[in-house]
Amino acid sequence: MTLAGPTSQTFISQRLRLHYLDWGNRGKPPLVLVHGGRDHARSWDWVAEKLCQDWHVVAMDHRGHGDSDWVSDGNYSSNDMVYDLAQLIHQLGVGPVTIVSHSMGGNVSLRYAGTFPDMVKKIVAIEGLGPSPKRQEEMRETPYPARLNEWIAKKRAASGRSPRKYETIEAAFARMIEENSYLTEEQARHLTLHGVNRNEDGTYSWKFDPHLNVWAVEDVADEFLQQTWAAITAPTLLLYGADSWASNPEKDGRIEHFGNAEVIEFENAGHWLHHDQFDRFMKVLGDFL
Repeated sequence: MTLAGPTSQTFISQRLRLHYLDWGNRGKPPLVLVHGGRDHARSWDWVAEKLCQDWHVVAMDHRGHGDSDWVSDGNYSSNDMVYDLAQLIHQLGVGPVTIVSHSMGGNVSLRYAGTFPDMVKKIVAIEGLGPSPKRQEEMRETPYPARLNEWIAKKRAASGRSPRKYETIEAAFARMIEENSYLTEEQARHLTLHGVNRNEDGTYSWKFDPHLNVWAVEDVADEFLQQTWAAITAPTLLLYGADSWASNPEKDGRIEHFGNAEVIEFENAGHWLHHDQFDRFMKVLGDFL
């Protein structure tokens, strides 16, 4: 039997109406797809289509992303997003779950897996550990008061900034290609079509909240994040693109904080390696699952 596409569903988390896609097959093992920053749930469509025959696949839109509500004060924290993920899984009434995540979504999902180790069967995080130790060191060379001052200036600027408008869908599509040259035309069009809203004046704007471009100066102390990673009991797969800006945890030492993790690096792939090397990604994912 060929399954239909996903249905759009919502749940409530901290008074926000958040959106997720349910690909059906509720009797199958639950698998949650968690996207990265300034992305959306539909970026997982190719992965979900391959998995939905054997899994009950759910793909969420983070707060401030896709078809989920924006936060009224414009302040987004990773731990609030961990709460959202916990709420989704709790309200679905499923578990333990398998999680496949990317970037910011990987950061969130790994924290969830360490906080609720009994609720996660396996977890995949594509470049989800955040800034490397070297990058953290570089940022902290600037005194904290100066960094806080800069954050306040950026937040004030963001408060007066409207979402960027594109005259045509083609202009937004061109921006998508510019952001990731590895994307095929089909991928870029799909991501663009599901990633924009049509404005009243006929222009197009990305769905994500512009405030997502400004993150808190310090999120959580390194030692607490490392404790959370160490608390993960589920088999963990950390994936990295050889051409990405992200730092491989086997090379920077962060792998030492995990008790049961494997790292695989993808050649000819950047930060969105699940798009850049889709066939290989699905093979690696299938073997792990």
